[in-house]
Amino acid sequence: MVESTEFTDTHFFPNESISSQECVECGSAEIVMDSIRGERICSICGLVITEHLIDTGPEWRAFTSDERNKRSRVGSPVSCVVPSMGLSTMIGWENRDIYGNKLSPKRRAQIYRLRKWQIRTRSQGSYERNLSHAIRELERLSSQLGIHNGVKETAAVIYRRAIEKKLVRGRSIEAMVAASVYAGSRLRKVPRTLDEIAQCTRVNKKELGRCYRLILRELHISIPIASPVDFISRFSEELKISGKTQQRAIDILNQAKELGITAGKDPTGLAAASLYISSITEGERRTQREIAEIARITEVTVRNRYKEIVRVLGIKIAV
Repeated sequence: MVESTEFTDTHFFPNESISSQECVECGSAEIVMDSIRGERICSICGLVITEHLIDTGPEWRAFTSDERNKRSRVGSPVSCVVPSMGLSTMIGWENRDIYGNKLSPKRRAQIYRLRKWQIRTRSQGSYERNLSHAIRELERLSSQLGIHNGVKETAAVIYRRAIEKKLVRGRSIEAMVAASVYAGSRLRKVPRTLDEIAQCTRVNKKELGRCYRLILRELHISIPIASPVDFISRFSEELKISGKTQQRAIDILNQAKELGITAGKDPTGLAAASLYISSITEGERRTQREIAEIARITEVTVRNRYKEIVRVLGIKIAV
């Protein structure tokens, strides 16, 4: 096997695309990579095109995901939910060294002073103090509402932008956080109603709506119109309804949308009415009161939407 002595830029750029290279002997583009030897070889004539490539991977091996996570030496991913974006170092409260041994009283006092000054320096400005308080409120509200990390991340990004625009000044942090959560849930297609969020905070619905409109206007956020289909899965989970009944409710909503009877109506009422109809037709009957309590609407709303959908779609309901 003949080795090429020609110097190429691939010595400095080992991740360069292989398909863009050609063999200098036969002109073939079929270049293979030998990761064990650290060489690039022409599969037609056997010419070694590049050798002594640098291995950019880790020096350790892992055979399971848990083993890989334990051996990895990188930090946690960047997160907007953490005040410092997850880039800062925290001094833990374990009072133990790297080997798990307890610290001496002198060393413990030293670490205590370092920890105290670290906390002070991290929240020395008004921006940091505001954000720290807001993140704690966001965590509490997210836990009560049961929203996932994607919605929390979106809400945190919206709130950070609101701080940069100085929209929080003179307004309640709790109200702005709640409005950010409402906007984030609608952007993520897992909407919560204003009544749901208002019940978990000390902010009334009117103030919450005012802050929400301010965020949309000043941050130029385009919120998609809430669809009744987005509420089906959550309501069905709380009502313990099967997937077949859920799909039937979605089909009813799609038919109603095609006929134009969903325009201008509350999506939660439409979702509740479609679930009521599908639960009856699929043999998993739920009462109007049960569905109304889950959807946080009145039984009258469920009844009116139910009658309208049945009349327009021509659905026959067995009494």
